[in-house]
Amino acid sequence: MADVSVRPARPGDAAEVARIQIETWRQAYASILPAPVLDGLSVDAATEAWRDAITTPPSARHHVLVALEKEWLVGFTAIAPDDDETTAAFGPLLVEPRWGRRGHASRLLAAAVDHARGDGLARAVIWLPEADNVSRGFFTSAGWAPDGLVRGLDTGAGEIREVRLHVTLQETP
Repeated sequence: MADVSVRPARPGDAAEVARIQIETWRQAYASILPAPVLDGLSVDAATEAWRDAITTPPSARHHVLVALEKEWLVGFTAIAPDDDETTAAFGPLLVEPRWGRRGHASRLLAAAVDHARGDGLARAVIWLPEADNVSRGFFTSAGWAPDGLVRGLDTGAGEIREVRLHVTLQETP
């Protein structure tokens, strides 16, 4: 059995979170995001953004979590309160493809849900590219469902459509 865990991100994790995000997007979203967007991604800029999210979150209800296998950081997710303050907005939930199919995404999702519940949030949402069937399949298999909202995201090199999924966080008795 592998030594696996999920924990809050630490400042020293920012560069690895950024690398995983960019490498995963370049691989998984090659047919979804325009090439100029993927080519323009910068690990340095992403590292700075993730370091800020980890070290100076806007509130105590903003979290960055990382998945580990032994000593390797293999994935991450981010959660924050949505505008209505009763909903958790999940950011990217990514596991580097070479570490896939080992339960890391499920552990990250469960830990993020636990954090959102602990923060008193009753519902969670995530926006996914409409063409990202893999992520949508993962979330729907975990009980999430489309709520009917769709938006266009201007990437600077074209627009992609995103769909929003949601789930209740209240535990059933």
